[in-house]
Amino acid sequence: MSIKSDSRHLYLQVIDRLKQDIENGIYQEKEKLPSEFELAKQLGVSRATLREALRILEEESVIIRRHGVGTFINAKPLFTSGIEQLSSVTSMIEQAGMTPGTIFLNSQTVEPTEADVHRFSFSKDEKIVVSERVRTANGEPVVYCIDKIPEAILPESYTAGQESIFSILESVSNRRVTYAVANIEPIGYHEKVSPILQCDPTAALLVLRQMHFDESDEPILYSVNYFKADKFKFHVLRKRI
Repeated sequence: MSIKSDSRHLYLQVIDRLKQDIENGIYQEKEKLPSEFELAKQLGVSRATLREALRILEEESVIIRRHGVGTFINAKPLFTSGIEQLSSVTSMIEQAGMTPGTIFLNSQTVEPTEADVHRFSFSKDEKIVVSERVRTANGEPVVYCIDKIPEAILPESYTAGQESIFSILESVSNRRVTYAVANIEPIGYHEKVSPILQCDPTAALLVLRQMHFDESDEPILYSVNYFKADKFKFHVLRKRI
């Protein structure tokens, strides 16, 4: 199994070899790699060379190292999207060639919080509809969604639909989401969401909080979506100005 020497640095050869082994199925997703001692011996390189290769593979999210546990092959994301592209969860699942579904959890009309009043710029006398759903891909839960919409825009009775919330807003209220202001952050285990999404206790979640606006720059939807981090990958195009 040792690598064949060429003109490149050894750690680069180790990186290519491990990626090839993963591609060929020698190492499966979420499988634990042999110890550094064993792997270095198998590849015929020093542990220092192996550690440099593993460091880079970890930066590239090919592997994940858990302190005191070992090194594991990261699962490839099923869904990728540019964070600058405003796509519904339904569209992302369909673009991956999978069938979107919805597990409806709850919908209720409530008094707005102080944050809601500020977000939507309306009075405390107005009501807000809060909907909780789990989005599935080929039957597997992948996203936990909390949507907040002013009752005047979309009554509670319409929020339990199987389709995209964007589509519901357009068909029922004739309000089209044109852009959103988003914030994304990684979190660890969530007591409520992680079990619902059937996450491994060590698996991370990506939380995407978005305020959506229509063509008149009016805020019409606030959403908090919890994505399974091993299923979704977001990227962004940055330009120098």
